[in-house]
Amino acid sequence: MAVLVCGGAGYIGSHTVAELLDKGEEVVVVDNLQKGHRDAVLEGAKLYVGDLRDEAFMDTVFTENKIDSVIDFAADSLVGESCVEPLKYYENNVYGTMCLLKSMEKHEVKKIVFSSTAATYGEPESIPIQESDKTEPKNPYGETKLSVEKMLKWCDEAYNIKHVVLRYFNACGAHKSGEIGEDHSPESHLIPLILQVPLGKREKIFVFGDDYPTEDGSCIRDYIHVTDLADAHILAVEKLRKDNTSATYNLGNGKGFSVKEVIEIARKVTGHPIPAEITDRRAGDPAVLIASSDRIIEELGWNPRYDDLETIIASAWQWHKNNPEGFEK
Repeated sequence: MAVLVCGGAGYIGSHTVAELLDKGEEVVVVDNLQKGHRDAVLEGAKLYVGDLRDEAFMDTVFTENKIDSVIDFAADSLVGESCVEPLKYYENNVYGTMCLLKSMEKHEVKKIVFSSTAATYGEPESIPIQESDKTEPKNPYGETKLSVEKMLKWCDEAYNIKHVVLRYFNACGAHKSGEIGEDHSPESHLIPLILQVPLGKREKIFVFGDDYPTEDGSCIRDYIHVTDLADAHILAVEKLRKDNTSATYNLGNGKGFSVKEVIEIARKVTGHPIPAEITDRRAGDPAVLIASSDRIIEELGWNPRYDDLETIIASAWQWHKNNPEGFEK
């Protein structure tokens, strides 16, 4: 039986595929390659290029493979863009996952791990965030992910499709092999943007706001190595296979770093001064997002291997130095 990874040619998806292959799993990948990379899918996985919203295409995927469970990464994920183009996010994130769930129901596949986000919480009630805290997203990206979470709840009740929702924020770092890493176009994630400065691709890094209610005025986020995220998704699949019950988990380090702190650590790792300039806040950015992972640690035995930000940035720097043009060799 195979695991279907939707969005498996993307950043987190490709790292999850790599970990699944290491565990001897049969892996099927669906990706439309709008943002993913064919070269990010390691040998051993079966890649189908197409869209979740194409029913005939998905019929082919499900009929040609014996699929046991699904991990869904397929989504648009830029907070700023979602505020400007909310309908694009509802079309891709909500309707796309709805089409996936329809295909799963049609082909009697009853297990899904959903890649959600800490952005579902909005401005948190307390730090670190607990799974039971209120969910009031501040941007359409978080709203679309929360909409899917609610859809999953009702699909569980109506169709017995069991789910594990994983809420996390800043994925970062690169695979230990050096074969895959982070490559977005355009790039929007903080660490690779910072690393573009020592790579000579930009003169400076912009800090979006230094007037937040934090110690140094810049936003604070929880950074998790992408391989640790991948491990959590695999544990979630194993949970569904074992007890067939739905659940929601946060994924975080339980501590946060401000934008200015991340820049400083990157300076240390790269040996480059990395000039920084303060600019206006971005729409929809909460001041602090740090998640508690106590529940997934206790219930699933998740044990992050790379919880030191300097180590995380060093792995990202190694990838970007060796692949300055990303997957475009």
